Amino acid sequence: MNTENRYQQGLAKLREIDGQAGENVLKSLQDIAPDFARYLIEFPFGDIYSRPGLDLKSREIAVVSALTALGNAQPQLKVHIQGALNVGVTQSEIVETIMQMAVYTGFPAALNGLAVAKEVFAQGEAQ
Repeated sequence: MNTENRYQQGLAKLREIDGQAGENVLKSLQDIAPDFARYLIEFPFGDIYSRPGLDLKSREIAVVSALTALGNAQPQLKVHIQGALNVGVTQSEIVETIMQMAVYTGFPAALNGLAVAKEVFAQGEAQ
């Protein structure tokens, strides 16, 4: 697949998963690192998210798990919790996913993840 096709496929997948939040991430990079924004579209979304091996719900659960485990990626976790909701993961499934991370990454990481989830859920209810 050529670079332009990867970009277009990735952009479509980003919009499907993250909607406006994904667009905001791209816009935030335009004045400092536009090439990095393009890489974010082509590789994660054009190459990986577009693979047939997992559905989008499973992929987003994996991403929420990984970002919670990192413990230092709250802005990205916020985007991907919203993305998980966008592709059909329930609030309950997100909470259980984050709670599961306490076993492997510790209570502080899970507490931080739950705080982010609470914020995302509240924003959704306010809309």
